[in-house]
This record gives sequence, structure tokens and C-alpha cells, in this order.
Amino acid sequence: MDISTLLPSFQSGVFTILAFIVALSVIVAIHEYGHYIVGRWSGIHADVFSLGFGPVIYSRYDKRGTKWQIAAIPMGGFVKFKGDADAASAGADGELISSLSEDELRSTMHGAPLWARAATVAAGPIFNFALSILIFTGVIFSQGVVGEKLIVGEVREMPFEGITLQEGDVVLAIDGTALPNFDDGEANNTFIQDLPLQGLHDYLVERNGAEVQAVGPHLYPPHVLGLSPQSAAYETGLKAGDVIVGVDGKDVFAFHELKAVVESSEGRTIPLRVWRDGVVSDFDLTPRRVDEPQPDGGFETQWRIGIRGGLAFDPAREAVGVIDAATGAVSQTGRIIQGSLSGLYHMVTGAISSCNLSGPIGIAQTSGAMASQGTDDFIWFIAVLSTAIGLLNLFPIPVLDGGHLVFHAYEAVSGKPPSDGVVKVLMMAGLFIVLSLMIFGVSNDLFCP
Repeated sequence: MDISTLLPSFQSGVFTILAFIVALSVIVAIHEYGHYIVGRWSGIHADVFSLGFGPVIYSRYDKRGTKWQIAAIPMGGFVKFKGDADAASAGADGELISSLSEDELRSTMHGAPLWARAATVAAGPIFNFALSILIFTGVIFSQGVVGEKLIVGEVREMPFEGITLQEGDVVLAIDGTALPNFDDGEANNTFIQDLPLQGLHDYLVERNGAEVQAVGPHLYPPHVLGLSPQSAAYETGLKAGDVIVGVDGKDVFAFHELKAVVESSEGRTIPLRVWRDGVVSDFDLTPRRVDEPQPDGGFETQWRIGIRGGLAFDPAREAVGVIDAATGAVSQTGRIIQGSLSGLYHMVTGAISSCNLSGPIGIAQTSGAMASQGTDDFIWFIAVLSTAIGLLNLFPIPVLDGGHLVFHAYEAVSGKPPSDGVVKVLMMAGLFIVLSLMIFGVSNDLFCP
């Protein structure tokens, strides 16, 4: 075998691993820094701040005596506070605790007031949510929003000659039908569905203050703007920028034509003709079942090939204020949390496949796929994953932050913390649950279609 044939796969594997490490390291660093800084503000001293586990690669001590280190296994991190028996804060170091004065005891996790301990524990997930909101705010603020008028930005490359749309054109009508306000989603969907199925259309546009005629493609062509990781389209080799010109031997001009064939395929392999940089190639794609969240909180199972479409041109966007961007970012984070909880509930009840739960392999593959599609997609993915990890850590499972918060809630109600023996048993049970979930996730990564 020629070893050069293995090089692309090797390079892709290395890229995927690096993307996963970068994404996870950013999220873990923010999570653990939340624990650290709120603990410090609350008067609790941190002995160690570690990014990663295992052998220490690099370390240094700051002026407060905290050891900052990078360890060899980049699969998480921890903050070990003064008085903790271990990195998981599973109990107290009894020998150390017994040797401390009352003032010194206050600087430990176990001698601090309940409010300080609870705030320190909760800070990790909260910082994850804050990271997501910050990223979403930055993206929305920098990109802006599409307003009522549809204004042509960059016209995408299409397999048609004679396109005369120009950047800055305001679209007024297509084929004699007035375009509705572009922020009216339902009206625009109807408008797009009613457009004739043909390659080129007559546009009425406002250009430099005058109404002129122009020629352009279907408003919503079968153009590939992005690919879902681990989808049929991604794994078959389709790329962003491709235009699908044929399905099942028939010419297609609108994205909804492709969508209708895929949804009715029942999983049969579909032959596609794809235009890429002036060359038409043939691809065979087999749609896969996907459980998609619905606005009512439920899920609907559909056949999908994993292509994200869009307009025939990049629409010009209007500037948006920081407050509006932040409001949209909070809403986006809330939708991710709601969708995650709904998905988990429907998996537990059997309404959707448990294959929707990915493990570290699936997350790594998604990291690499999103990074390969560009920096913007990768940063957006980090925000989504940060929300998911923050939510996971709030689950009431011992060893996770949510489990520690349950212990603190018990202490607040009963007036005393649970005994060390009970904590150790529950922590072992929690560790078993977490490891079981990880094994289940990895099995999904390896065996689910």
C-alpha cells in the first residue's frame, strides 16, 4: 500500500483532535475559572488550578500561592481548593483541617459559609452560560440582522449565465410578484414555494434610486451553504459552495425540490448531480433518519442528508445594538437548554432514538467538521457546546456540580452537611453513573448509524 494514500485521513484525524482539544480547553478553562474566581471572591483559597489531568507539563505559582498547571490529558480540568481531599472535592483532608485555626479554616472549602460554597460550585456552569451568551452576542452584533427590505449583498456563484443582480440592489418583485417584507417568515415561505421552477427569474430591483429590471436565479436555490457534521452529505464529500442541479435524473432549481425528494425517500440512495466550480459531478447519497426539535417542544423524525441551504445571495444586514444582540444571545442560549432537556426527556421516554446522545468521539468529529467549515462556525459550535456542558454539570449527580449543590441544599434544610461516609458512597455512585453515560455515548459513536 502507498503510504501517501493514508496521509489525507491522517491529516483529517489530527485536525479533528486538535479542534476538539481547542474547543474543550476553552470551555473547561472558563468553567474552572468560574469556580476559582468566585471562590477567591468568597474568601476560599485555591491550591491548584489545572487544565487537564495526569502528568503535569507546565506549572507556576502565583503570588497567592495557587499552583497553575497544564496537564498531559486534555479531557477536562479542576480546581483543588484548600482542605479538599482530592480534585473532585469529594471530601475534606481531615488531617489538614484539624490542624488549622478558626481563621485559617474559613479559607477552606469546608470551613467557608454555606453561601460561599454554593456560589463557588454554581459559578462553573454559570460561567459556561456566560461564555455562550458572550459569543452569541458578539456574532449577532458583528453580523447584524436582515431587515424588512431584502438587499442584495454578495451574489453566490451559480451554474447559470446572464445573472445581472448587483450588490446593493433592493429586491422589490420577482416574476411580477411583489416580495413581502423579508422579516415576515411565513409570507416569504409561501412566496418562495410559489416561484416558478426554472433557472433564471426576472427581478424588479431598486438600484441607485431607480427601479430597474435584473436577472437572477431562484431566490432559494439548492445551494450548499453548510453541512451538518457526520451527515450523509458531509461524509460523501459535498462541500460548501456546491450547487445541486439534478436529483434522480431530473433537473432541480429550488431547494424545496431537493428537500421533498429526500423526505420521501424512505432511506433509499439518491443520485445527485452537483455543480462545483464549473464542473458537474455525480454523487450518491443515502438519507438518514434525524430527530428534529419542534417549536412545541416535541420532536419529528425526518429523512435528511445534512445540507444547509440559503438565499441565492448573501443578504445585506442592518446594524444591531449591543442590547438587542445580548437579548438575542440569551434567547439562543435558552433555546439550546430547552432543546437539550426536551431531547433528553424524549430519549428517556423512547420517543426518539438514544443515538441522539453523542460521546467524546462524536463531539470530537463535530468539532473537526465545524472547524473545517470556517472560524465563524467553529466559534458558534464552542458556544453551543459550552451551554451543553454547563447544563450537564447542573444535573443532580454526585461528582458533578449539580450533585454538590444538592448536598448544599440538604445542609441548608437540615442545618448540617451529610456525613463523610454518605458523601463518599454517593460520590462513588455518581462516578458510576457518569462513567456509564460516557460508555453509552462512546457506544453510540461507534455503532449508531
